[in-house]
Amino acid sequence: MTQLNQIVAAEKGQKSRINNDVTAVYHNLQKPALYGGFTKTYKPRDEEGDRYPDEGVVVQRHVADDLHTAATKLTQLIDVTLTKDVANTQARGSVRLPGDDTPFLTAPVPFLLFLEKQLIDFRTMLSKVPTLDPSEVWELDYDTALYRTQPVGSFKTKKVPQVLVKYPATDRHPAQTEVFTSDEIVGEWTTTKLSGAMSRARRDELVERVNVFIDAVKHAVEEANRYEVTQQTAGKAIFDKLLA
Repeated sequence: MTQLNQIVAAEKGQKSRINNDVTAVYHNLQKPALYGGFTKTYKPRDEEGDRYPDEGVVVQRHVADDLHTAATKLTQLIDVTLTKDVANTQARGSVRLPGDDTPFLTAPVPFLLFLEKQLIDFRTMLSKVPTLDPSEVWELDYDTALYRTQPVGSFKTKKVPQVLVKYPATDRHPAQTEVFTSDEIVGEWTTTKLSGAMSRARRDELVERVNVFIDAVKHAVEEANRYEVTQQTAGKAIFDKLLA
């Protein structure tokens, strides 16, 4: 018996080859000169007149033959595709997670392939999530579901102008002064950092879970692809009707 994976492989190989063959027929059908010809003979009016050799162009292709060729090729593709699609509705694969003998999910191949793609996309999403800065110490605030750091204090300062007397005033000279500024503490900031990110350890744990699930789905696909198919035919009946 033929297995589903063999039919899938056969369809891939045949599809490209048959499409090329049918495309070649299609292009030929757009060249009317290939399907036309003529014969031309010359007969003088009297026996003494000049004679000329016959002329002609041979018909190179027959439309009926080319349509039959295309129909034959497409019949092969239709039959193998029908066999694959019918088998895909019947074959089932079971997703089994490590440590659990009960199948988590049993589904046909098209869904399993769809599921695998979604899981791979989700894994990519997980790999891009923001993670907590490892240089900080974070604690989860269960009331807000946010991570927070311990409060850190810092001083708030402002520039205050000051006058420096270089030389005091005398009877003869005014005082020599210089204006400068100094930083004076006027308050204190208390900063607590908040984050809705997740820890790198949690991110890596989730990625690994997805990896395990993807592997399980792959094994389910392999199981389903070992399903023994029943050959289906429809192409001949279709083209017998179309080209009758």
